[in-house]
Amino acid sequence: MHARDIALAPARELIERAIAKADHIGARGGFAVVGASGVLVSASRMDRGGAGGMARARSKAWISATQQIPSTVHHRRMATLPPPIAAGFVACSPEAAFPGAGGMPIADDDGVVIAGFSASGASIGPFVDIGVDRRLLIAQGKPANSEDLIVLWALGLDYEGQHGDDAARWVEAFGELPDEEGLGYDDPPPAQQPEHEWAVALADRAMAEAETRGLAVAVAVVDHRGDPIQQDSMDGAATAGPFVAEAVAAGAATFQRPSGEVDERAADLLPYRVSSLPGGLPVAEDGRVVAGLGVAGPDPELCHAMAAAVL
Repeated sequence: MHARDIALAPARELIERAIAKADHIGARGGFAVVGASGVLVSASRMDRGGAGGMARARSKAWISATQQIPSTVHHRRMATLPPPIAAGFVACSPEAAFPGAGGMPIADDDGVVIAGFSASGASIGPFVDIGVDRRLLIAQGKPANSEDLIVLWALGLDYEGQHGDDAARWVEAFGELPDEEGLGYDDPPPAQQPEHEWAVALADRAMAEAETRGLAVAVAVVDHRGDPIQQDSMDGAATAGPFVAEAVAAGAATFQRPSGEVDERAADLLPYRVSSLPGGLPVAEDGRVVAGLGVAGPDPELCHAMAAAVL
């Protein structure tokens, strides 16, 4: 029996739970679900979530999925290794470039790891004072940090800090340890995230277009700087798709032209991956490029046609 990754639908449901909880406690960032094979299944950035958070979340989710342990365990192991071995691990596993704590493996009903889940971003992290009601950072009677609270609550797990001494950080922020159950594990109201909802709807339209053609694709929506807002890989899509979709979307957004028209010589100057393959198109609003849409998996010209049909 070949191993299988988590499907797209439950991955998205998990991310939406996390976004609702993050919005509830006043945190902002990005979330990623990576399948056990190491392929990105879905990732979402909250409104004002900050550039770079998606990449960090993706790295920690990759570690949790492929090493089949919480990323904090991996982090501690890496800290005890001689530097040449630690560097060698990253060289052999470049998607583990950010070995931070907070990523958690996801197992199926038989206990087999099928994915990893993590968060990172503008105000999602182990830092306690994020300007909210302190009761929201008490989880099951324990002082909590926003990142671990969001991830563990979304997964339905009891709170157990993954970032060291929560109590010390909590006291530094609020002055005394809590003596109450707190509000951290209360069910949140629906999140208000208009940019996120717009990006999800755009990705959904691209995947619907692929489905009408009998195809499975990966889709990326990036902001005008090329940082991912929404990424999805349809069940059965080519595992190269998420990488290509992000690169063609970034090319389209940052050069403000179809990715197939991007000059590779200029793309080499950028600090992130950009591809001149067809499949990425700029997304304009009121005459201004605000995003890029990338579709990848099948033939690049066909991906370009799907993106064009969506837009």
